[in-house]
Formats: sequence, C-alpha cells, structure tokens
Amino acid sequence: MTSLPAAAREHVRQEMVADPSVVSAIVSAVHEQVPVYAALDDSRLPEVRAIAAWGLERLLDLWVTDGALEPSDLRRLRGIAAARAADGRPVQAVLRAYRVAATVLTDEVAARAPRLAAADAFALSRMLLTALDTLSEEMTTAYAATDEDLAADRDRALRLLLDDLIAGRHASVGALSDRSARLGVQLPDPYCLLVAEPVGAERPDMALDVATGLLEALAVLGVPGDEVASSATVRGSRAVLLLPAAAAARAGAVLGARSWRGCAITGESLDRVAVAHRLAADALDTAPAHAHRPGRVLTDADAHVLALLGGHPAAAPDQVARLVLGPLTDPGQRHLMEALTAYIDAGSANAAARVLHLHAQSLRYRLRRIHALTSRDPRDPWQRLTLDIARTIRP
Repeated sequence: MTSLPAAAREHVRQEMVADPSVVSAIVSAVHEQVPVYAALDDSRLPEVRAIAAWGLERLLDLWVTDGALEPSDLRRLRGIAAARAADGRPVQAVLRAYRVAATVLTDEVAARAPRLAAADAFALSRMLLTALDTLSEEMTTAYAATDEDLAADRDRALRLLLDDLIAGRHASVGALSDRSARLGVQLPDPYCLLVAEPVGAERPDMALDVATGLLEALAVLGVPGDEVASSATVRGSRAVLLLPAAAAARAGAVLGARSWRGCAITGESLDRVAVAHRLAADALDTAPAHAHRPGRVLTDADAHVLALLGGHPAAAPDQVARLVLGPLTDPGQRHLMEALTAYIDAGSANAAARVLHLHAQSLRYRLRRIHALTSRDPRDPWQRLTLDIARTIRP
C-alpha cells in the first residue's frame, strides 16, 4: 500500500484539532487511568486540558510533516516538568499521563483513517516513540533539577507548597505527604491557617517580613514543634501562615503586639486548605470593625457566621450553631442556654435574672460560664451577635 499523501494526513489533523471531543477523550483517559490525576480537584483540570490540546496539535503536526520536537517544545516541556516538581506531582505519573494520551491519539487517528497505509501507521508510531523518548528525558532531567533546587531552599519550597495549597493546586493528601517527605518535613495536622492583615499605617509590602516574624514569635512561645513544617506566604497585603492547630490560641496575642488583625481557621482538613483560606479571607473582608478585639483573632465560627450573613454559607446552619455554641448544645447545659436566651432577649443581666427568677449574681455567673465554655463573651457586641444567630438557627 502506498502512503497517504500529505494532504490526507493534514485533513485528519485538521479534523482532530477542530473536534473538542478528542481533547476531552484524552483528559478523561488520563483522569481515569492515572491515579494521581484522578485525585486532582476541578481547578486543575483546565490546565490539564490546555496541555493536552497543545500536545495533540504539536504531535499531529510532527506526523504530518515528519518533523521532530523543536527547542521551543523542549523548553515548554521542561517548564511543565518544573511546575509538576513544584506542586508535588510524581514524575512517573506525569510520564504515564503522556503515554496514555499517546494511546488515545493513536486510536483517534485510526478511527478517522480506517484504510491508513502501513507507511503512515509506521510514521505515526515512530513519531510518538521518538517524541515520548525525548520528552521523558527532558522532563525527568528538569523535574530532578527543580526538585533539588526546592529541597536546597527549604523556606522557598515551603512557601511554594503553601501557595499551591491555597490555590488548590494539589493532587491528594498522599501527594502532599510525598512532597513534604522530600523536603524532610511534616505538614501540621491538625493545622491552623492564619490570615492576617495590618491595621493602620503599616506598609502592606511588608506582609512577608511580618509573616516571617510571626512564625519566629510563635516558635519562641513553643509553637510549632520541630517535627512539623510551618510556612508563610502572602496574598496582596495579607500574610498567610500554616501552623499547628495549637498556635491558634496564641495568634491573637502575637498579632496584637504588631497591630495586626487576623482570622484563624482550624476546622478544615489538609485537602481543604483552599477552603480554609477563602473562609478566612472573606471573613476579613466582611467583618465589622467591632468584631476585632486586641488579643483575639476571628475563628471558624466567626467566619461561618459572616458567610451566613453574606448569603453564601460554607456550612449548614446546624454546623454553624455547633461551632459557635460548642458545649452549650449539650442537654446538661440547658440552664446556660436559658440564661443566654434570657440575657439576649432582655438586654441586661438584671432583666434576665428577673425573667428566670434568679439573683443577678447567679445570672452573671452563668454568663461567665458561657464565656469560658464558648470563648465568647455575651457582653461583647459582636460575640453576642454570633451567639444570638447561633441560638436562633439552632435546630
């Protein structure tokens, strides 16, 4: 059989490039057959799709022209490999994804040229084998070099890791563990994600310096321990810190000493750091001035109440109520819930005591117990509002 003329190969190429289902088939196959890619969140799939579209067009071009990968292609492949090293996706999984994509490409070509000449089939196979061999060598080398650079600069590597966690650029908790293991560190679990911003005249461009200072100050106080990796990065004028959950209790004092305010999220899992960051950032965007108090940071409960008030709750109302009220939801604390309800409805301790037929001092004692159990002072306007919302929406 004679080879298809170049025009016929070009027709197949144009048909495949113009058909979005081909790229979809490649992405679906990679997603299904490569476990690391199956665990990617939706935010990463557009990037996978873009790389698949570029690879499809370039490989078909090489088939049509009997060409070879060019220096610009190699630079792009090295850049992709460096990015995968930075986000912790194993190079073996990346190379397997390319092999899966090549198999789909072959099947799609065959479906469009059922009477493909042997010479054209051989040309396609030879091109794919050569391209896969070249990209494997280039990407493995670039991946290893980037991995070594990141390991050598531990602070930068941890900052990049936190950047990826915030953006949702991670494959799975397992991939995060592998990445941190290569750095010789352990991610804090449970963790505290602290987002902090300056108050007053402090320069916003000092956010990273201040974040580093916060890490040092917390370490002096005994948090974190040597066995875990804390890290800091910036988002605009805000510092973002990943810390052991135990640091949340001390964060308010450290921020207060630097005239900063913040929000500390401790209730999300490691695969939801991006959710934790969004909660904290939205809370700082929307919290009224009186919600911030010296020595205190906003918490998960504050963030969820603010999300609820903004019409985009991240948690169900009953979960928000549990976050705010804590032990007050236990049946054994019914007397404290009654005291809280009476105080909020009546407007003062004396009036609430009369409603409950208690001595005023007994009512004030119960308010102090509520404060101790929930870390929320019913006498503080913002904290009283959160308690009021929680007891109102509680099932």
